[in-house]
Amino acid sequence: MRSQLSVLAGLCLLAAWSVASGEKLMFGIAIHGGAGTMPRAEITPELEAQYRADLAQALDTGYGVLEKGGTSQDAAIAAVKILEDSPLFNAGKGAVFNRDGEVELDAGVMDGASRRAGSVAGLKHVKNPIELARLVMDKSPHVMLIGPGAEEFALDQGMTLVPNSYFHTEKRREQLERALKGDRMAAIKLNYFGTVGAVTRDKQGNLFAATSTGGMTGKIPGRVGDSPHIGAGTYANNETCAVSATGHGEFFIRSVVAYDIHALMDYKEMSLDKAVNEVVQRKLKVMKAEGGVIAIDSDGHIVMSFNTEGMFRGARDSAGRREIAIY
Repeated sequence: MRSQLSVLAGLCLLAAWSVASGEKLMFGIAIHGGAGTMPRAEITPELEAQYRADLAQALDTGYGVLEKGGTSQDAAIAAVKILEDSPLFNAGKGAVFNRDGEVELDAGVMDGASRRAGSVAGLKHVKNPIELARLVMDKSPHVMLIGPGAEEFALDQGMTLVPNSYFHTEKRREQLERALKGDRMAAIKLNYFGTVGAVTRDKQGNLFAATSTGGMTGKIPGRVGDSPHIGAGTYANNETCAVSATGHGEFFIRSVVAYDIHALMDYKEMSLDKAVNEVVQRKLKVMKAEGGVIAIDSDGHIVMSFNTEGMFRGARDSAGRREIAIY
């Protein structure tokens, strides 16, 4: 009898723990479309509605994958692809021009369960760089491939390449022309408002991070930002968090922003909220670096933080949260 009571008590304790820690089963997704200095006056109601519509499509598509039991990888890639295909963001279609009038694209992904990663840089003909970054992770022994070698790998994997003109938009062409004439603000506006990313936690508790960008208007050909640098613009570890960053890439690389958030959680046992704000609101500000991050922790809690006027962003989780915001 005593043995049966002990077993029953144990089962009750287990049930109570499961209820108390129910949020550990939470799944969710956060996305961003870049953080930067674009004044509110620059966004008309019509343009804001377009941004919100594309953000909503990406957010709900990624969440739909998770809701159906899909992996964190599939959810993040699905969300980022939608933003890459939108001409509104600085990634894929609608990316900014480099100094020579070409588009060069970078992307990075990391899997929190296996800690495998893949990234690509200097792409000129890959329609969805985030897909190629995932293929580098899954189908190659490497982490980063760049330029023609990366595009040859894309062909080997059956991807169809597109002409560089596919990515061109008149808005970005005007930006480049103004920037080359010495209009510094033309180079700044919408640069950081544009890098796209997603972080996810699936029903199995696995985290994933994905980031894609066109870089900076008028950049020197061959320049690579933080997005494909694992630990700088993209990082995921099931023990702590998944992070996707957006901002002035050179500073984010020097500060190893995404990994730094993980390290504060791992070594100092900080919460996600405290770790993110320590990096974004203090460390980056000391460096006078602008930008922001989206992050999700091992319990499914989402934090979105930026030190600029705004960041295109969205979050949705199984606890009922659904948020889309710009400022």
